Amino acid sequence: MDLSKLTKKNHYEHITEQIKQLILSGELAPGEKLPSTKDLSDQFGVGRSTTREALSALKAMGLIDIRQGGNCTVKSPPLQTQNLLPDLQVLLTNKQTILELLEVRKSLEVSNVAIAALKRDDQDLLVLEQILTEMSQHMGNEEIGERTDMHFHSTLARATHNSIMVKLFETISAQLEVVIRETRRVEIYSNQAVSQHFYTEHQAIFEAIKNQEPELAQARMKDHLLHVEGILLRYLNN
Repeated sequence: MDLSKLTKKNHYEHITEQIKQLILSGELAPGEKLPSTKDLSDQFGVGRSTTREALSALKAMGLIDIRQGGNCTVKSPPLQTQNLLPDLQVLLTNKQTILELLEVRKSLEVSNVAIAALKRDDQDLLVLEQILTEMSQHMGNEEIGERTDMHFHSTLARATHNSIMVKLFETISAQLEVVIRETRRVEIYSNQAVSQHFYTEHQAIFEAIKNQEPELAQARMKDHLLHVEGILLRYLNN
């Protein structure tokens, strides 16, 4: 894979564009694994956070799949990818669009959690418990905090056992992930008090799902997402 090292003036968009062109040209075939985040960062000459932003953007475009542990696999390029949601750069500069995206996420996840409370199975509960255990053991670790948070919410989407719900969640969350990184998301997860609060909220959501109480699960999810939204809005208003 032929990649060009970036200059200091380049941003993650340039990494995104290089890998995107390799996928669209067929040089990177569907099913092929990308190098690790560390290896990509070394090849581009950038920090890992910059590389992660580029990978999140590629995921948002539907070009790669990011699995637990950070492994990235090339997907078949979707038709009319760029028309699914507003351009990423627009999302990063248009506060109103960000607010609308948060609103869509809230609506979708509140619906998801109610369905998950009714349809979850033992394996779903086991995965959620494992995620919560990892959260509790790594309070204040920004990288693990971010990863386990996204894993918890994506597991909830899968617990609906509705493939369309899962696809909708993946599209929204991938876009939002890029936006949140631009609003200093890592500072949220490096804060011990915020991490503890998030853990408590996730635990409450889990208990409602485990006990198959959809209305309570919805209330707990609303509380959590309003908390997250409040933190992000403070950054957006700075």
